[in-house]
Amino acid sequence: MTTADPEPARRRGRPGYDRDAVLAVAVALFNEQGYDATSVADLAARLGLTKSAMYHHFSSKEQLLEMALDEALDGLEGVLARPEALTGPPSERLRFVLRAAVEVLLDRLPYVTLLLRVRGNSDVERAALARRRAFDHAVAALVREAQASGSVRADVDSGIVTRLIFGMLNSTTEWYRPTGPADRDALAHDILTVAFDGISPR
Repeated sequence: MTTADPEPARRRGRPGYDRDAVLAVAVALFNEQGYDATSVADLAARLGLTKSAMYHHFSSKEQLLEMALDEALDGLEGVLARPEALTGPPSERLRFVLRAAVEVLLDRLPYVTLLLRVRGNSDVERAALARRRAFDHAVAALVREAQASGSVRADVDSGIVTRLIFGMLNSTTEWYRPTGPADRDALAHDILTVAFDGISPR
């Protein structure tokens, strides 16, 4: 084999996987058998890699968890930063935020599923839960604005409205499948219709 032959560079312990692919497989395994119950050896076996090849991509199992949770949270937080969430009547901004949150959930379903299952057992999980609470509080503030404008009924606590809406939204992680009969856009429409018909002024 000559020095010009590229074969050795292609065989250094990471066949067919980049960081995103390793992360996607890790998230699927965390959701399947639980983060705490999943070892680096389990991940390596699922990927067909050695543990040393795994550590080429990530320094620890916790780093995988942190990156997975960031994937979900960055998507949700990004919704609040979009122009449609910042300008216009409160009810329209609220409707936009809820629709966009549904789209993030469906587009990043495995990552959001993992986020909803963390319980604060580590610094990484506690930081993720704090970010999730901040997102919920921002939506609750938007609900209060819509209530004050008269476009959303004001006889229900804004925090409870937010919890109920996201309870409905988050429940889709348990039954929605991208290959199933429920169309993505139709599902977003149905969630918004139920949410707004239920909180519209009488």
